[in-house]
Amino acid sequence: MTARPLPPELSQLELNRATPLIIVDVDEVLAMFMRGFERFVGRHGLEMRITRFALFENVYRPGEALPIEPELGKTLFEAFFDTDGEDIDPAAGAAHALDSLSSQASIVILTNAPGKSRDARSRWLARHGFPYPMVMNSGPKGAAVRALADLTEGPVAFVDDLLPNLESAALAAPAAHRFQMVADERLRPLAFSDRERHRRIDHWPEMRHAIAEALNIVRAPG
Repeated sequence: MTARPLPPELSQLELNRATPLIIVDVDEVLAMFMRGFERFVGRHGLEMRITRFALFENVYRPGEALPIEPELGKTLFEAFFDTDGEDIDPAAGAAHALDSLSSQASIVILTNAPGKSRDARSRWLARHGFPYPMVMNSGPKGAAVRALADLTEGPVAFVDDLLPNLESAALAAPAAHRFQMVADERLRPLAFSDRERHRRIDHWPEMRHAIAEALNIVRAPG
């Protein structure tokens, strides 16, 4: 199988090799994506019933027992990023947590959003207090995590909501500290987790302290 090419932004990053590195996902980690998508489909006459850790399988036509077709889901997903990609609420405490850690660690945003959303996603991050370099990835994140980890001699932490991304990182960059976060409380009991391999923390105040401890940041300000 041919390996996916690494995101081109990786070659342009200049990180302090002497400091720890925190790699952070966006959707359901920094951003309440499901809630934004729920508002979007509601304006299209559809409704969200969250019964699975999935996206399209939670979208229904009113009164129907089966979710919408995957093809329609993909069309709505693309349309969301055309018009509503910045209409997403930030996760509570995320900006403050990363700001407090940024005085002693480098921070990079690693997102799998569609490429066409690059500008909107950059604006969203800046508006909500995440002024950090952004890398647009596609597919499993392990290779990107490994490439980012190679840019520092310090310890690395990786935060994501999806178990496959954490497993990918575990294979590609086993020394990285891996944390799973699911910001939407409705999705938390439905998320696939492996707590023995990846630490699960769903609140940013606790996550901030856990990352600081893992990266040997003795005191995370704030």
